[in-house]
Amino acid sequence: MSARFTDRTVLVTGAGSGLGRAIALAFAAEGAKVVVAGRTTESLDGTVALIEAAGGTAAAVAADVSSAESTRELVRRAVGLYGGLDVAVNNAGVFRGGGHSAADFPLEDWQALLDINVTGVLHALQAEVAHMRANGGGAIVNIASNLGPHVRIPGVFGYQVSKAAVSALTRAAALDHIGDGVRINAVSPGAAESTMSLRPGETEAEREVRMKAESPLGRISSAAEVAAAVLYLASDDAGSAVGTDLVIDGGVSA
Repeated sequence: MSARFTDRTVLVTGAGSGLGRAIALAFAAEGAKVVVAGRTTESLDGTVALIEAAGGTAAAVAADVSSAESTRELVRRAVGLYGGLDVAVNNAGVFRGGGHSAADFPLEDWQALLDINVTGVLHALQAEVAHMRANGGGAIVNIASNLGPHVRIPGVFGYQVSKAAVSALTRAAALDHIGDGVRINAVSPGAAESTMSLRPGETEAEREVRMKAESPLGRISSAAEVAAAVLYLASDDAGSAVGTDLVIDGGVSA
């Protein structure tokens, strides 16, 4: 195992489960001091326990990215815990309103998607860049999706719009802040090893059968494969990657 992130502080939002937890574990395995953030303390503590059991270093901070003040406080605490912030992964997101068309989309679901998936990413990015540009730079990776920026399907209107916005936000912010020494990129996973890729009432075995037909690769992406893409973009190996939206979806959007 390499140690690309030894002595670096990494913040991962939405790190209590799924892809966020896998990303946090992967950074810790490569030497990072990881701050795991989210709204549910119990699940965050579970991520910290897994990291520490593997010999890594981590701390949990409860935060709500839909609140600008909560997100600023999250970054302040991350810096206070480990003395800086070198990498941030803005992974927190929700899925709402599946099955509704644009004309019938519930406005409360629309607002939740905007508040967390879009404005939440902006809140985090603003707080992270404020610290990084004053302290020698850093790297930010936003988690978008193949749905929206790269492929569209019926019945996923609001989520697709929100994730397309994350992709556009990433590329625009990347141009704004590369001069500050902050590299900003995105990863757009397709169906991956998380509950969000399960359709209502679908089991993991049923998802496996469905993906054999839907994906050129014939399967979902593992959480480790998505995490590996994130770590690459956050690492010095990707020093000239600026405004990249790296799609990890088994060829679905090819």
